[in-house]
Amino acid sequence: MLESALLHNIVFLDIETVPQHASYDQLDETEKKMWERKSSYLKKSEEDSDSTLYHRAGIYAEFGKIICISIGYFKSSSAPREFRITSFYGHDEKKLLEKFAHVLTQYFNRSSIALCAHNGKEFDFPYLCRRMIIHRIPLPSVLDISGKKPWEINHLDTMELWKFGDYKNYTPLNLLTHILGIPSPKDDIDGSMVREVYYAENNLERIMEYCQKDVVAVAQIILRLKGETLLNAEEIHLINQ
Repeated sequence: MLESALLHNIVFLDIETVPQHASYDQLDETEKKMWERKSSYLKKSEEDSDSTLYHRAGIYAEFGKIICISIGYFKSSSAPREFRITSFYGHDEKKLLEKFAHVLTQYFNRSSIALCAHNGKEFDFPYLCRRMIIHRIPLPSVLDISGKKPWEINHLDTMELWKFGDYKNYTPLNLLTHILGIPSPKDDIDGSMVREVYYAENNLERIMEYCQKDVVAVAQIILRLKGETLLNAEEIHLINQ
C-alpha cells in the first residue's frame, strides 16, 4: 500500500491519552471494581496494587481519555513542499473529538485518503474509534472499518511497515527515528510523562507540542521509506484551530 499511497493523500496523526482521573482514589466504587479486574492482569510483583498501577489506565480506552490529537498533511503534490500540522486538545474530550471528526469528514473524505500513525493499528485508530463511540460521535469513513475487506482499509502503520513481515519485535518510535537518522521527537518528554505533565503541571501546550513532534517524526519515516528527502523546518507549518 505504501507504494501506491501518494503523500498528499496521507493524514499523519498521533494521540496523547491519560487516565480519566488524576488518581485511583477518585474512581467510584463501580469503576474501582472494574479497574481491579483489569489491573489483576498487570500485576508482576507484591508491590503492584490497583492504586499503584492506575497510572497505566490511560493506555486503555475504557479507562482513559484523549487529551490531544495532532494531524499532519502535505498541502499538495506540487513544489514547494509544505507540511501542515494542526492539533485538537483540551480537557473536554468530546469537544476535541467532534472537531477532529469534523475535519476528517469535511476535508479528508475521499476514498484515496489514508491514515498513518506509528503503532496506529494497535493503538491510535482503535482508541479513537472506541472513544468516539462512547461519546456517540459518528465515525468518519476513514476510521469506520466495519464490513470492509482488509484491502479496503486505508490505514498505514509505520511500525508495521518497518517489520517487513517480521512480527516478533516491537520497534518504538524513538528507536526507529534514531536508526534512520531522523531528529528524535522525545527531546522534551515521552509518553510515560504525559500523565504527570497533564495532572501535576496542567501543561496542555507542552503535551500538544510533543504530540506534534511525533506527527512530524511519522511523516519523516514515511519519507525515508519512500527514499525521499526529509522535511526541513521551513517546510513545516503550524495551523491553529
